[in-house]
Amino acid sequence: MAAAKRKVGNLLGLAVLSYLTMGPKHPYELSRTLRDNGDDRSIRFNHGSLYMVIQQLAKAGFVAEQETSREGQRPERTVYAITDAGRAEMHDWLRELVGEPDHEYPHFVAALSLIAAIPPDEAVALLQQRSGRLAEQRAQTRTLVDGALAGGLHPLFLVEEEYRINQLDAELAFVEHFIGQITDPETGWGPQWAAFHSGQRGDES
Repeated sequence: MAAAKRKVGNLLGLAVLSYLTMGPKHPYELSRTLRDNGDDRSIRFNHGSLYMVIQQLAKAGFVAEQETSREGQRPERTVYAITDAGRAEMHDWLRELVGEPDHEYPHFVAALSLIAAIPPDEAVALLQQRSGRLAEQRAQTRTLVDGALAGGLHPLFLVEEEYRINQLDAELAFVEHFIGQITDPETGWGPQWAAFHSGQRGDES
C-alpha cells in the first residue's frame, strides 16, 4: 500500500526537523549546521529553499516560532522549535525511508534504457569517461571519510558516505562489466550493435 502523501515531502524538511530535536534554531543556524555536517552532499538546498521549507513546516504545525531577536543592525532572526507533532512526523518519516525501498528514477538508469540509440564505439568511450570520474569521486569520498575518522568523528555520523562509496563501487563494477559485454572479441555485442546503426543509416539514405 502506498504511503500517504506528507504535508511536507521535501527531504530538507526532514533534516530541519531532525536538527531541531537538538534544540531551537534560527534558519541561518540551521543552514550552517547542514553545511558543517556535510548534508549538502545528500540534500540539495539553498538559502531560499530552506526558508520555504521552514514556512511549510510551520504551516503544517511541525515547527513553531519561539522568539524573534535582533543583534545590532542585523535583520531580525526568528528562532524555531520543533513541536510534538513535528517529532512524531520526523520519526514516522524516517522509519518509512529506512524501512521501505522507494522506486527512484536515476538519470543513469534512464540513459541506459536508451543507450542503444548511440553507436557502440561512442557508448564505450562515454562509459570509460564515466568510469574515470566515478573513480575520482570514490577517491575524494574515501579521503573525506578517512580524514573525518582520523579527526575523531564516530563512524555512525559517516554512514551515508560509506553507503555512497559502496554505491560507487557497485556502479564502477557495472560499468566495467558493461564495457566488457560490448567489447569482448568473441562474445561482444559491439558488431551487432554497430550493424544496427549501419542499417539505420542505410534506411535514411
